[in-house]
Amino acid sequence: MLEKIANTFSGIIKTLSGKSTITEKNIEESVEEIKMALLEADVNLRVVRRFVNSTIEEAKGEKVLKSVNPGQQFTKIIYDKMVAMLGDTKTDLHLKGPDTQSIILMLGLQGAGKTTAAHKLAARLKKDGRKVLLAACDLVRPAAVEQLSQLGEKIGVPVYKEESKDAVKNARDSIDFARKNGYDTIIIDTAGRLQIDEEMMAELVKIKKATDPVEVLLVADAMTGQNAVDIAKSFDEQLGLTGVILTKFDSDARGGAALSLKTITGKPILFIGTGEKTEDFEVFHPERIASRILGMGDVVSLVEKAQETMDEEAALKMQKKLQRNEFTLQDYLEQFQQVKKMGNMQSIMDMIPGMSGMDASQMDLSGMKKNEAIIQSMTYKERLNHLIIGPSRRKRIAKGSGTTVADVNKLLKQFEKTKLMMKKMSRNKGMQNRMMSQMGLGGMGGAGGMGGLGGLDPSALKGMDMNKLQDLAKRFR
Repeated sequence: MLEKIANTFSGIIKTLSGKSTITEKNIEESVEEIKMALLEADVNLRVVRRFVNSTIEEAKGEKVLKSVNPGQQFTKIIYDKMVAMLGDTKTDLHLKGPDTQSIILMLGLQGAGKTTAAHKLAARLKKDGRKVLLAACDLVRPAAVEQLSQLGEKIGVPVYKEESKDAVKNARDSIDFARKNGYDTIIIDTAGRLQIDEEMMAELVKIKKATDPVEVLLVADAMTGQNAVDIAKSFDEQLGLTGVILTKFDSDARGGAALSLKTITGKPILFIGTGEKTEDFEVFHPERIASRILGMGDVVSLVEKAQETMDEEAALKMQKKLQRNEFTLQDYLEQFQQVKKMGNMQSIMDMIPGMSGMDASQMDLSGMKKNEAIIQSMTYKERLNHLIIGPSRRKRIAKGSGTTVADVNKLLKQFEKTKLMMKKMSRNKGMQNRMMSQMGLGGMGGAGGMGGLGGLDPSALKGMDMNKLQDLAKRFR
């Protein structure tokens, strides 16, 4: 998502950042481009006007025009305005302590991904140490209860359900069940419709009164653009929303919903759904999304993803292997698989400074798959010692992987380069710092071994100091 608007904004930033002087005409032309980009992204007209007027007013001041680095000052203004438009700072769920029940009411229209979002939220809260119960109170959509039951079983979270067709009774009974069985968090999945109607609203109002939730969350589809804002306003007027979960954030939606919701409704976006998997569910950080839109990447989120997918013991083991020069093709294969666990390649690219907004399809992703197939066609002995792979073995491996001997030779050369580079980096803190300064990311190499992403080593990101990384990210802005 946001690729088109990110390309426009990053282009404007690149043009202005290199200028030693900026005129009022430069500012007006750039702001006009920004306005068109926001309108094309289906951002609410009121939001666009407010953004444009405040940007022009501030940018034409002496602080920018007479600054030593006017391009940087203008970039900072755009960044700050974008963050404010998205919600200033991240907003956390307001849950009670573990000795008291916290009830979360999930609302939304059919097709927005409400049931899926409920199970993703349950998985996140369970990981945070909460004892979660899912309550199946969508009794309108066929198979909704069964879907929630299967999703709950998948993540190890129980689902409360009844034969009763009274959603209000089901919700009330789920709370009694949770209290008796020691569940401190209840997520209630409610019925949606194809459009807002009086019957649905009346039922939701009754459920809210019966359960007294601490959070009333609207699940909205990012692909509906400004419609999501109108839907949020309707729900908020009758139920008093506390926040929004925006689904399908990984789609090719233009971004109007994300960029309009907070300003128009006053309700924060709490989470975004970035894929179909349970783990494709991220906390919404306005400053990080703004950074991605402006082409500055999102180093902090990338490192957090790496840290989530790599356990401490494996990271330390990898570090020792690198220091002892014992990095093998088996480790190389595990790196490929580790990168894949971090999510789809487009989302990873959007987090890397300088690559945000680029189309992942332009990269040689087939190269990564090809290399993975080649290594998997080797024997375990060959993976541990690549030096034994002579001509006859290379021919066998090429045949087994559906590639050519030239492809096998290329992989082995890439591996050698990556191994050498990673060995140097593991022993040279200065080199690590230089790489961080240049790319905003540790463990990135230029060997091309990861199908165009260099030697991305998730283990190198595992032990990173997040406070230092936050400071580094700020310097990129």
